[in-house]
Amino acid sequence: MSEQRQRQNLRDGHRRRLREKFLTAGLSGFHDYEVLELLLTLGTPRKDCKPAAKAAMLRFGNLTSVFEASPRELCEIEGIGPKNLFGIKLIPAVCERYLEKRLTAGTVLQNSQALFDYLYQSMQDKKREQFKVLFMDAKNRILGIRTLFEGTLTSSSVYPREVVRAALDFHAAALIFAHNHPSGDPQPSPEDTALTRKLVMACRVVDVTVHEHIIIGGGTYFSYADSGKIAEMVAA
Repeated sequence: MSEQRQRQNLRDGHRRRLREKFLTAGLSGFHDYEVLELLLTLGTPRKDCKPAAKAAMLRFGNLTSVFEASPRELCEIEGIGPKNLFGIKLIPAVCERYLEKRLTAGTVLQNSQALFDYLYQSMQDKKREQFKVLFMDAKNRILGIRTLFEGTLTSSSVYPREVVRAALDFHAAALIFAHNHPSGDPQPSPEDTALTRKLVMACRVVDVTVHEHIIIGGGTYFSYADSGKIAEMVAA
């Protein structure tokens, strides 16, 4: 047997053991680089991906940072290219889809953890601020989720009339707003609070209730509802 064939057999055996280990016990006991190695093999099943996985972990520090890295940054790692980039980017997208489906399957106001899980997964790695709206019926079931605005969010860049128009298009009875702070600090700015007040007032005119505005940042969030600020705005 040739040396090249022997190396290939060793790689195939290693991969098979990793996959069997995952199917038997999930990711328990896996190193992060082994998780990444498995993902890289989805795009290049005949290539030894361990060195590239370890190099990516060395550069980015942890698995979360690898997932959040841009395609350009990932392709700067030796052994990672457009083909095996597929697995790294597929998993976060699948997670976001799964969390969205889990969220829309129930009453969102009774599942705040599912709401945060979805928002964090969908917004954590965004370099620019995004403004999402969750549209709900009278029983607080999700009718749809849309990213309506992107960029620096101020009272001049998020238009209440567009939010109201979208709410009417969905025949929504209630809304939840969410946006991210790429800085990582979820504390609201005065502009955030002014915008929230403006939106609450605009929606009240068309008899649409605003239940919440959540700001995502740094693995945590700020809730206007939990802080009592939404109630204050409604009562004003």
